[in-house]
Amino acid sequence: MGFICGFSVATGAAARLVSGYDSYGNICGQKNAELESIPYSGMDHTHRKYVFFLDPCNLDLINRKIKSEALCVAACPRQELKTLSDVQKFAEMNGSALCHYKLKPSEYTSSKASSLCPKLPVPASAPIPFFHRCAPVNISCYAKFAEALITFVSDNSVLHRLISGVMASKEIILGLCLLSLVLSMILMVIIRYISRVLVWIVTILVILGSLGGTGVLWWLYAKQRKSPKETIIPEQLQIAEDNLRALLIYAISATVFTVILFLIMLFMRKRIALTIALFHVAGKVFIHLPLLVFQPFWTFFALVLFWAYWIMTLLFLGTTGSAVKNDQGFVEFRVSGPLQYMWWYHVVGLIWISEFILACQQMTVAGAVVTYYFTRDKRNLPFTPILASVNRLVRYHLGTVAKGSFIITLVKIPRMILMYIHSQLKGKENACARCMLKSCICCLWCLEKCLNYLNQNAYTATAINSTNFCTSAKDAFVILVENALRVAAINTVGDFMLFLGKVLIVCSTGLAGIMLLNYQQDYTVWVLPLIIVCLFAFLVAHCFLSIYEMVVDVLFLCFAIDTKYNDGSPGREFYMDKVLMEFVENSRKAMKEAGKGGAADARELKPMLKKR
Repeated sequence: MGFICGFSVATGAAARLVSGYDSYGNICGQKNAELESIPYSGMDHTHRKYVFFLDPCNLDLINRKIKSEALCVAACPRQELKTLSDVQKFAEMNGSALCHYKLKPSEYTSSKASSLCPKLPVPASAPIPFFHRCAPVNISCYAKFAEALITFVSDNSVLHRLISGVMASKEIILGLCLLSLVLSMILMVIIRYISRVLVWIVTILVILGSLGGTGVLWWLYAKQRKSPKETIIPEQLQIAEDNLRALLIYAISATVFTVILFLIMLFMRKRIALTIALFHVAGKVFIHLPLLVFQPFWTFFALVLFWAYWIMTLLFLGTTGSAVKNDQGFVEFRVSGPLQYMWWYHVVGLIWISEFILACQQMTVAGAVVTYYFTRDKRNLPFTPILASVNRLVRYHLGTVAKGSFIITLVKIPRMILMYIHSQLKGKENACARCMLKSCICCLWCLEKCLNYLNQNAYTATAINSTNFCTSAKDAFVILVENALRVAAINTVGDFMLFLGKVLIVCSTGLAGIMLLNYQQDYTVWVLPLIIVCLFAFLVAHCFLSIYEMVVDVLFLCFAIDTKYNDGSPGREFYMDKVLMEFVENSRKAMKEAGKGGAADARELKPMLKKR
């Protein structure tokens, strides 16, 4: 990755990207060297610092680039120039020639100037040029370029209505996003301080929220369906129909989701009491390690920095290489030979390093929780367990997280390639090929999820034993297999309750969004704003609660290792919390009441309890 970035910078791509270059290979704002067989190259553009396109709306929608001729100019026009006389006056007053280099400002009104000067009217440019490019203030021509990135089967008026709905509701969208952030932080506080009643609070609120949300959706749908269409002006009739159709889809989806949710909760009702003790123990970790809550922020900050670097390097690669003429006779920079495939490795690096950063977060959390668990006297915890965990990660375990993230990359890349092939062949392949592709994609997705879970437990084993990745993965796998019933019964319930917490935040934010967007004064389509708000709410809730989920997974792997190597005798005392041991006893009693399956689970727990 460093070589790719260094190569693109060393070949002048950075200067061409930042300063811009004209259609003849000259970088604006500096003196250039002459290129072989390229006319008008090697010009001195020291005082011409900006790129100006003669026809900025001449777009190649297939290749997504501007086909217009580009020149280096001294200043961008701040006002619209309607005639060639205005262009000539602008050149005389500002010293900025907007026509071809071979024309003098005195020749701008001649007959030969029509093909060598910018297309009239020349739009006004933004006050601050974008990367030294003269960007028109009126960007209506770029709307087609943006629409080319999104494929719509029907007319593009749908896109315009959706975008107008987002723009009209931007204040509401921002407010709802802040609401989801506040709700997530409140839920984390509840998890930390009142974990004993959290399960019942979440369960009751999810039941009421799902029923209330479904009822409100059906009520709004019935109300809008019965509303007389004669009172709606014709221009807004299509918007009303779109909103009515969206309400029907939302209501049906909410009904199906509510039914499935009730069935799952009916099946899990006997194990809800077990989760109370689980959350209580995990809540103690956050009491002693409160800075774990902010771990997603540091991870997100690191990901943003890396993604910014990655995008910048990708832009460098787009302007690197040797100068060649295209079909229009203009200069383009292209890389030839094996180096033209550098961007493939750049894509691999994007996936690998992103997974590496996420793996570093998992290792940091695992190290901090392991330190907490295996410290008998919690008053003797290190002053900064999280920083101590980061220090161990950097000094000893970078290779472990690199291997783990690379394994995920090896699975994720083939899945992405198959997904791309499936999308390109959609409607062209036969039924057998389509079934095989979908099966492969599904299998790779399942394998990726299993490897993610195994990697996370391998990082925990590494934090406990300080072993390498392969040894830690083997130890974690053996531990998980030996405690399969216990992990399935305890971990699944905990993850399910955290999922209900995410659902609660999304439902609360979505319900508030429906009420606000439905009764706003601007009569616009609010389908896309509501989707944006719900997606953001889920991502925020996931960032906060995923840390709690990691803590739960690490705690139980520590618990399993503790019971495997310790039996409670002098010199081999348990490290576990007393509440956790009570949780095991309660789980044995609850599983015995569940029937034969519970008895099997109880037999699996019984030998461990005898050791106490």
